[in-house]
Amino acid sequence: MKREWNVGLVLSALSAAVVLLLAWWAQGRLGGYLVRLVHMWGIYVIFVVSFNLIYGYTGQFSLAHAGLTAIGAYTVALLTLSPGAKQAMFLLVPPTWPISVVQWPFFPALVLSGLLAAVVGFGVGAPALRLRGDYLLIVTLGFSEIIRLLLAALPTVSNGALGLVGIPTYTNLVWVWACAMAAIFVTKRLVDSSYGRALKCIREDEIAAEAMGVRLYYHKLMAFTISAFFTGIGGALLANLLRTVDPRTFAPSLSYVVITMAVLGGVDSLTGAVLAAGIYTVMSEILRVVESPITLLGIHVRGFPGLRTLAFAVMLLLLIRFYRKGLMGGREFSWHSASVKLRGLTTAMKGKGGEE
Repeated sequence: MKREWNVGLVLSALSAAVVLLLAWWAQGRLGGYLVRLVHMWGIYVIFVVSFNLIYGYTGQFSLAHAGLTAIGAYTVALLTLSPGAKQAMFLLVPPTWPISVVQWPFFPALVLSGLLAAVVGFGVGAPALRLRGDYLLIVTLGFSEIIRLLLAALPTVSNGALGLVGIPTYTNLVWVWACAMAAIFVTKRLVDSSYGRALKCIREDEIAAEAMGVRLYYHKLMAFTISAFFTGIGGALLANLLRTVDPRTFAPSLSYVVITMAVLGGVDSLTGAVLAAGIYTVMSEILRVVESPITLLGIHVRGFPGLRTLAFAVMLLLLIRFYRKGLMGGREFSWHSASVKLRGLTTAMKGKGGEE
């Protein structure tokens, strides 16, 4: 068993290296449009994995993702913009100190965006996680909206409703997918540990878990804080990719998008999170064409705004009807199961060849 674990760890490390090499190759070889799609895929993976940690594995339904993403995005934007750019951008009132003079390199700004989101997540989760069910959902949704409204109401800090533009582009596919794999690795190691077993006990039955000695509040708060950290990292990468952020970017619909992808892949499957993020990224771009006016065979067809939302709503209904646990359910990719299936396929092919 230990030998299989070591082999799996080596294969996983080699796979991660291959993914980073492919990301480095794609950054310089693929067109800008395709590079942007792969960027969004990786960022969505971070969002979905962080959501699965608190809902799929811990059973705490939260709508705080949009607010935590905003914290990460604005932090990295304010830290990487030059003082001159901020002075020119803040039209209503000048930026406050130290925002007006600070400028950091990208990596420290990225780390701080995650840490600040984790601190805010801890501050929100400390009182909110004492609640359960719909009450937790309402509190986290309210927190997300408060963050968005504060960003619009603080012109000296965030430039108010005008937002921030011209954010320097430091990120690339290597950065994005390295962060995505780090989120997957940390979450996988956590859920496979004794902490992860405690989280799953909380998800199944909080009363029974508490009776067995599981510290409910501690474990829920730990999961929420780690999830907030990676959500802030994802928000920072998103801001660096878009190069512009404003309060409208972080409306509740962003949280709904993350939930859609999580349900699509399976809320307790990291493999499903990666697949669902890719499917959503591709499908949202395909359906974007239908929303825009087009001329087909000489016939002008007006666009259908909102069709993407309708299409994903129908997709969720079909999933609930036929795949209630998502595409992957609770299954995960593993090298052991892959080798077993490969040996079975090889044996079947040899047997078929012998019969012929």
